[in-house]
Amino acid sequence: MAKDSSFDVVSEVNMQEVDNAFQQTTREISQRYDLKDSGATIELSKGDKLFTINAPADFVSKQIIDVLSSKLIKRGIDLKAVSWDAPQAASGSTVRVFGHIVEGIDQATAKKINKDIKDQKLKVKVTIEADKLRVSSASKDALQTVIQFLRDQDYGQPLQFTNYR
Repeated sequence: MAKDSSFDVVSEVNMQEVDNAFQQTTREISQRYDLKDSGATIELSKGDKLFTINAPADFVSKQIIDVLSSKLIKRGIDLKAVSWDAPQAASGSTVRVFGHIVEGIDQATAKKINKDIKDQKLKVKVTIEADKLRVSSASKDALQTVIQFLRDQDYGQPLQFTNYR
């Protein structure tokens, strides 16, 4: 029997690039004319993988999210990697918005991806391992088909294909 080939489906975010985009965003907030004296701030908690935006109005918070999004795109980070909560009222008539960095594939999403791959009726085996999926098959063509299929789908987070053997 031929040796099986395999690859891993993961959802990873380069935190160094996220930090660089965050630093650029804070610099632009302090220099941009319309944001400079607004009192708006952005914070990044690397441990919690959380952005916190404090702004005087919802409009200003959306501008900061746009600035951060443009910096993330330039740094090669998919915008699906950050999920934004709804704006919350904070003290002093300000607005607070939280952005969670999505990393790792949760069990519900992994099961959905597994089911979608099985529905394709390809001769592949999918195993869920913690926060990633391993897809293996004797046919490399089947693996390429699975990769192309997953690229065309939207699971609400970026997917990368690593460890192709």
